[in-house]
Amino acid sequence: MLVRLNLAELNTLTLMTDRRHFALLVASLLPLSICGSLRAAWAAEGPNAQQIAAIFAPLVSRQEPGLAVLVRLNGKTVFERGYGSRDLRSGSTIDPGSNFRLASCTKQFTAMAVLLLIHDGKLRVDETVAEVFPEFPAYGRTITIRNLLNHTSGLVAYEDLMDKTYVGKSWQEIPQISDAGVLKLMEQQTATKFPPGTAWEYSNSGYCVLAEVVEKASGVGFAEFLRRRIFGPLNMHDTLAYEYGKNQVKARAYGYTKDANTWLETDQSPTSATLGDGGIYSSLDDLSRWDEALHRHTLLSEAEMRPAVTPVELPKDLHASSEGGAPVKYGFGWFLDPYRGHERMWHSGESIGFRTVIERFPSDGLTIIILANRTDLDPSALALKVADLFLH
Repeated sequence: MLVRLNLAELNTLTLMTDRRHFALLVASLLPLSICGSLRAAWAAEGPNAQQIAAIFAPLVSRQEPGLAVLVRLNGKTVFERGYGSRDLRSGSTIDPGSNFRLASCTKQFTAMAVLLLIHDGKLRVDETVAEVFPEFPAYGRTITIRNLLNHTSGLVAYEDLMDKTYVGKSWQEIPQISDAGVLKLMEQQTATKFPPGTAWEYSNSGYCVLAEVVEKASGVGFAEFLRRRIFGPLNMHDTLAYEYGKNQVKARAYGYTKDANTWLETDQSPTSATLGDGGIYSSLDDLSRWDEALHRHTLLSEAEMRPAVTPVELPKDLHASSEGGAPVKYGFGWFLDPYRGHERMWHSGESIGFRTVIERFPSDGLTIIILANRTDLDPSALALKVADLFLH
């Protein structure tokens, strides 16, 4: 059964036990009539289709949120199936046009927007934040566009600043923040967490600031720039950066979190309105076009794209590492560490109610995309199970 509820983007469901939160947003419980969780294939399938299907078929029942899976090999779709429902209120099943929130898979599009402006001569990769925004505090003179792109800026996490600002308030009482709001928060700071370029730390703040950089350099809104320069030219007509009250997501998949035996509609949080770090919605149909464009270098030449797929380099005797200490290879909007010796560019996304992943193995001609509107599945691990069927 389904309870409709908006909650914050949290790692645990502690707040969900608070009756006050349920009282605010609980909707009626609806009986559901949803088509089978495993749909017929939408495209001609390759010889591995049965093995791929065996990975996903047991995961989703008929009355549950689900996932969409796309596998492309050498420019052709060899597996494309949907499982479960994109919207438990209507019972609509997931199909190739179902649009999921990409969460941090958005960052590859933000990086592409910046690279297009560099191509246009309107930005420089080593231009500083203070050059783009003259009103930015002095510490912005040390942060370059490159630092923002490869997560070496050291900017304070805007999520942490929001926690401090709204301490004691429930997430339902906290207004959503925009990219412009994140930029203002950064302008209220006086320093970075570490000298830019000397360490690596994943930064949503950096990509929100990049969205504002795109607006300033291009003279149009970030969402409109994406439409004009990326989505439109690639015929990704249903893909968009979602702005509440300004546009609508067609065939929208809503995000859910399971609490005991109840599905909670956890689709929006105070951090869901930022665009540069995670606000794009897209479908398998459109992402197959994106994958083809990357393969053919439709938007940028191979040389112009090379910085995006070149791992960050830190000063001698330092290396980029995650919080767990593992070495990190990150370019512009892409992780670049290989898998089982195979060249790889990938990114995952995690947002309230959604989990996503795009895994590309360029030398092998293999791409795996999984979009889930539920939080109890691990698309990254599932994608690598699929990759194991192809990589030798």
